[in-house]
Amino acid sequence: MGTILGNGNILNQAGELIPVEILVEEGQIKAIGEAIAREEYEWIDCKGGMVSAGLIDVHVHLREPGFEHKETIETGAKAAVKGGFTTISCMPNTRPSIDSVETVKYILDKAREAGMARVIPYGAITIRQLGKELTDFAGLKEAGIFALTDDGVGVQATGMMKTAMKAAAELGISIVAHCEDEDLLIPGAALHDGVVAARHGLPGIPSESESIHVGRDILLAEQTGVHYHVCHISAKESVRLVRDGKRAGVNVTCEVTPHHLLLCDEDIPDNLDTNWKMNPPLRSREDRAALIAGLKDGTIDMIATDHAPHTAEEKANGINRAPFGIVGLETAFPLLYTHLVQTGELTLKTLVELLTIKPAAAFGLPYGRLEVGAPADLTVIDLETEKTIDPTTFASKGINTPFTGWACKGWPIMTLVDGKIVHQEG
Repeated sequence: MGTILGNGNILNQAGELIPVEILVEEGQIKAIGEAIAREEYEWIDCKGGMVSAGLIDVHVHLREPGFEHKETIETGAKAAVKGGFTTISCMPNTRPSIDSVETVKYILDKAREAGMARVIPYGAITIRQLGKELTDFAGLKEAGIFALTDDGVGVQATGMMKTAMKAAAELGISIVAHCEDEDLLIPGAALHDGVVAARHGLPGIPSESESIHVGRDILLAEQTGVHYHVCHISAKESVRLVRDGKRAGVNVTCEVTPHHLLLCDEDIPDNLDTNWKMNPPLRSREDRAALIAGLKDGTIDMIATDHAPHTAEEKANGINRAPFGIVGLETAFPLLYTHLVQTGELTLKTLVELLTIKPAAAFGLPYGRLEVGAPADLTVIDLETEKTIDPTTFASKGINTPFTGWACKGWPIMTLVDGKIVHQEG
């Protein structure tokens, strides 16, 4: 039997919200219209919310296997659907790393058991992410990886990266990079090399440690023809390099996180709360402005959370020793809607596209579309009710966020994957 989602609104091509009903059968969208005959169908009340294609996040850390005290595939997938995300791609910096067919199968099996969001794992570029020896790209692709990355560490050797890109291009796999030149890092640096680090007498992480790898890899992508994607872009120089690469015809895309769009290093509290410590770090006010400009002109292709849960005990180790990273799956849409759409920086249609069709198009995924024949991955969002971000309510094991207490609108209230409700508020 089919299901009708009623009393909801969708965005039309002009970016206007219009009332519709959506018929879902056998995991697909079968019809979208003003009214659909209801006799033999279950009717679900969307409570006047906006219905969009399920959100896609191409950058999350689920920590399993190896770090289940931080997060598991199940808790991460629950956090995803609570935040409206129906497809997530998990990074390979686990233990063991996602560098074997066996680990890929383990993650896919665990995700099926959880029965929440679609989980598509990345495969590591190099064995154990050590930058020394390539993994079995063909085997990983056949096993079901999303793309290849050594996220968490940049591939330091230029020759190794070029070899990886050549091999990936031949197999039609994307290379995704955490861009960081370790030669430019000072041990123990935790904040951007800017005014806040200087005020506290701390070593800083320079912007060029990111942008040098971005520029290097764009040139290598041009030579090899691979699709190259930059993780969590943060520096204005990196944005400029990606813009130039696109103009030159290089197949380069990039993502930006909600925290880099909404915060800068000057926002970090004087007590150096480690929930403000992430990699790349919050950069300058000028960098943040360049990221928003990059979203507006199409240089930046999508938004991804870099959801990175850690325990409260780990984050209590002080700014120098605490691990990098914050959680983001459950707060991304409300934060972006409230602080970018309602302030007029972005349109609602643009924000939805950056979280659905744009990542799907960049990586050739069959999701992220609200149209007849598409998979019935759907998110219903309440654009009116205001709530305060409260980490104690998170489905994630991680509560490490700098956004505690922020008041937001735009909360997901229902999420469907393959036409099945996997999360519903109230």
